[in-house]
Amino acid sequence: MSKARSRDDTRSAIAAHAARLMVQDGIEDYGLAKRKAAKQLGIPDARRLPNNDEIDAARREYQDIYQADDQDRRVRALREQAVRAMRDLAAFDPHLTGSVLSGMAGPYATIHLQLFTDNVKAVELFLIDRKIPYNTGQTRLYVGQELRVLPTFSLTDENTEIELTVLDTRDLRATLRSSREGRIIERVRLPGLEAMLG
Repeated sequence: MSKARSRDDTRSAIAAHAARLMVQDGIEDYGLAKRKAAKQLGIPDARRLPNNDEIDAARREYQDIYQADDQDRRVRALREQAVRAMRDLAAFDPHLTGSVLSGMAGPYATIHLQLFTDNVKAVELFLIDRKIPYNTGQTRLYVGQELRVLPTFSLTDENTEIELTVLDTRDLRATLRSSREGRIIERVRLPGLEAMLG
C-alpha cells in the first residue's frame, strides 16, 4: 500500500471516529473531536488529522445511516426553539449559526446565536429582567482578520443549551471565522430561519 493511500485511510478513520464522537457525545469543537479520535485510535501523527469538511461529510454519512428517522425531527425542533429565542432577542439582531443551522445537530446540540449590539450590558439586563438564569463566558472569533475575545451568555431552555455570543453592530458586515484560516461562519437572521421551516 502506498504512503498516500495509507495517509488517506488514516484521515478517513479519524474523520469517521471524530464524527461519531461529535454526534454521540455532543462534542461541538472540531479540534477536540479530532484529537480525541486520533488518541483513541492510537494515531499520534497530527499531520494526518482530517479537515473540518472531511468530518462534516463523515457526520452526514453517520447520521444518514444511524439516525435518518430522528435527524429531521431533531433539527426541526431545535430550529423552532431557535426561532422562539430569536423572537425574544429581536432587539439584538440575533443570527443562528452552528450545527442547528447546518442541519447536523446531534442529540446534545447547543443552539448558537450571535447577537449584534453596541451595549453588551443590555443583553445581561434583558436576561436579568426576565429572571432567566445564565452563565457568562468568553469565546474567540476572528472578525475579519482581527482575533477578538467576545462575551458569551449560556442559558438553558427546555433542557437545551443556548449560547449567545455578543458582537458589535459594526461586525455585521465582517466575515467571522473560528480560526484565521477557517471557513466563514454561516449565519441566518430570523426571517431566513422562518423561511427554512416553511
